[in-house]
Amino acid sequence: MSSFWRAEAASLLVRVKVQPKSRRPGLDGLRPSADGPRLRVAVTEAPEDGRANRAVCATLAAALDVPASAVEVAQGAAAREKTIRISGDPALLAPRIEALA
Repeated sequence: MSSFWRAEAASLLVRVKVQPKSRRPGLDGLRPSADGPRLRVAVTEAPEDGRANRAVCATLAAALDVPASAVEVAQGAAAREKTIRISGDPALLAPRIEALA
């Protein structure tokens, strides 16, 4: 298992680094951080009123082919470094999240 995600009973926790107000939105591989690698997610939205958080969740939901309601910010709602919870079967989600790195 890679260190940027962790399986729970019915979900995955994914550590991301968000680039708000980006000209080129999307996923951009792993980036180092002080506490280990994080998946970089670039979004065009500004970090105001939760718009960037919603865009991050929508981007990950689309990339993993899961409903948007299955993706939520678990930690770091006001920070660039966040932990995202993706609800679903970890055995099915793990290969998908690894493919994004």
